[in-house]
Amino acid sequence: MKLAILGAGAWGTALAMAFARHHDTILWGRNADHVAQMLAERCNRRYLPGQTFPESLSLTADLSVALNGAELVMIVTPIAGLRSTLKALMSGRATLPPVVWACKGFEAGSSLLPHQVVAEELPSSVPCGVLSGPSFAKEVAAGLPAAVTLASDHSGFAASVARELHSPLLRIYANEDLIGVEVGGAVKNVMAIATGVADGLGFGLNARAALITRGLAEITRLAIALGASQQTMMGLAGMGDLILTCTGELSRNRQVGLKLAEGKPLDVILAELGHVAEGVPTAREVLTMAERLEVDMPVTAAVCGLLYHGAEPARVVDDLLNRSPKSESGSALD
Repeated sequence: MKLAILGAGAWGTALAMAFARHHDTILWGRNADHVAQMLAERCNRRYLPGQTFPESLSLTADLSVALNGAELVMIVTPIAGLRSTLKALMSGRATLPPVVWACKGFEAGSSLLPHQVVAEELPSSVPCGVLSGPSFAKEVAAGLPAAVTLASDHSGFAASVARELHSPLLRIYANEDLIGVEVGGAVKNVMAIATGVADGLGFGLNARAALITRGLAEITRLAIALGASQQTMMGLAGMGDLILTCTGELSRNRQVGLKLAEGKPLDVILAELGHVAEGVPTAREVLTMAERLEVDMPVTAAVCGLLYHGAEPARVVDDLLNRSPKSESGSALD
């Protein structure tokens, strides 16, 4: 299969490297200078230093070159870049190959999930889907094993593409629950910030396990309210991605939480990080949606308090710990 990977950040580069080991793959980046540097050095020193590209991987800053002959387009940008990339794809083109995106989050301002943004920009005739799951870019680029989910509501599309792209080191499982996979991939980043704060304050492993578990309950409530399946939340794109992002040292969102616990201002944290932490803008969109749908999401509300309202980390965690007791299913106790 001939693949065009659009987006030369850490995750786009990692996927391009993984797929180039088995497929004719080209990586497109919008910054011509960055692409020239990668071509010269055969690595993405900015985002994945020390990871050498497979010889088979091609690179370009010309979108037309990237799309020429492509049988599948994969958009791997932050959610903020999804709409503009889709518009560029459609510009001057009557037809498109199938499109898969690996963006996580809700679009700022509109609170749309990625598939809703895609629906506004692409014809419904274009088969499409989302790739998501527990996967750090650095490990995928290095060829370490990972498993992710490919979801689509186009009948048979997810199964056929998953079968084509599946490999021993990057196992891909098909799923028909597009909403559930996207919600899991988005909201787990918010929970990772909360977990980072708790870890940074020294609350221990018991508290971490409790926070992850209650975070999964929040994600599941929102996903079901949006029409997702509860079963998806128990899989790779739900519980799997949540556990990895909340516990892994490579998690950028967890790092945000750890640094918030140190008392660092958010703008300083993001500058030091040097990468996009999707949980930061996503938290506000998730809380807005939860309030509109009347879904109880106390951990998300606490994270928004930390990020946007100057709440003190220790006070926020203390407030969560002192919430009124409930049954595990969510109803209040007498």
